[in-house]
Amino acid sequence: MGYFTAGNNKAMLLLVSCVAMCDSYFEKVRAELYLQGMLGHWSRRDVWSCRQQLAGQMQRPVSSLSLSPSVKVKLAGAGFQFTAELLQFTPAQLRAETALSQEEALEVLQAVRTGGGEEGAGAPLTALELLLQEEDFQSIMTFSSQLDDALGGGLPVGRMTEICGAPGVGKTQLCLQLSVNVQVPQCFGGLEGQVIYIDTEGSFLLQRVVDIADAAVRHCSLLVEDDEQRAAVTTFSVETVLSNIFLVRCRDYVELLAELHLLPGFLLEHPRVRLLVIDSVAFPFRQLFDELSQRTRLLNSLAQQLIAIATTHHVGVVITNQMTTRVRGSQSQLVPALGESWGHASSIRLLLHWQGCQQLATILKSPGHMEADIQYQITSAGFRDTSQSEQPQSKRPRTHSDQSAATQRDTSC
Repeated sequence: MGYFTAGNNKAMLLLVSCVAMCDSYFEKVRAELYLQGMLGHWSRRDVWSCRQQLAGQMQRPVSSLSLSPSVKVKLAGAGFQFTAELLQFTPAQLRAETALSQEEALEVLQAVRTGGGEEGAGAPLTALELLLQEEDFQSIMTFSSQLDDALGGGLPVGRMTEICGAPGVGKTQLCLQLSVNVQVPQCFGGLEGQVIYIDTEGSFLLQRVVDIADAAVRHCSLLVEDDEQRAAVTTFSVETVLSNIFLVRCRDYVELLAELHLLPGFLLEHPRVRLLVIDSVAFPFRQLFDELSQRTRLLNSLAQQLIAIATTHHVGVVITNQMTTRVRGSQSQLVPALGESWGHASSIRLLLHWQGCQQLATILKSPGHMEADIQYQITSAGFRDTSQSEQPQSKRPRTHSDQSAATQRDTSC
């Protein structure tokens, strides 16, 4: 029975798929597993034991999922009764088996995984256990000591952080900095992990990553004090940093949702991943939807899956969000996109913005920490602190529409 572990997803899915079948199908499942080189010495008793262990998880009715009535009717019409029957399908296969659209198929599979699929519902925890978990949470430093202090050490692993701001304010720069910092050796205060970077806007700049990584490597080399740190810097190089960034390009919300559907399996195969970046989450959802409720459902499902990934796999999830104009009466205000309900999804919300000549990171939301305004700057080395006496050079891209405002700001500086 040692083979049946969380890492053997393929074997688990095949066993799960046969839960509603009669015992005569067990030999067929054994044959399939054996032919794939996955079963070997398993006996009929082993298969039966696994069936008993998974019975409670696999028998969840499809009707209990948080889906629209029309989707449930289509699933029932295609003969699907339990969530286990859906686990072995890809979105394209499920669409072919049912009358569901591509978006509905993705929504169904996400609901199965987050609400009753292979991860299942966790056992209840006591408040003391939650406290101990909080104490064990690690953080990813930002290389801004003031921002790290305000956040209690940096951006926490196991939670979702949203970075909002207008174009050119430094959202992508901070994401690239975090992608490097998460790989810093543990003896220097890092996590020595890997990162999955999902780029939806095409804003991932390789040369910029090289510059930030080179600065981080040189910074660590200057901090060496003992043999452990001396040995660590020999393996912490620009090439190592680049090899530990898994870059994914998603061009629309369908590709984004499909990629998130595959992430749990990828994370099981790459346990060193400690950071997931989505830059940005708003861009794929800016296209027109036939119904606003459809976009809302997809966003809610997306948020649930990201939270599940963060908590289940102990991964820090960082997403960027754009700004939009909200008009109330004769007043207009720039606010984070995707609506007010989306603002409740993340545990931490940062707003990067300009105030005169200064770039500020405002902590809008953080459990256990007060709201604060932290001054920062984007340098050739990356995201850094700036003192009150410093006058950081503006690196914000200027467009024709904001040229007058930029000129006024430069004059005042």
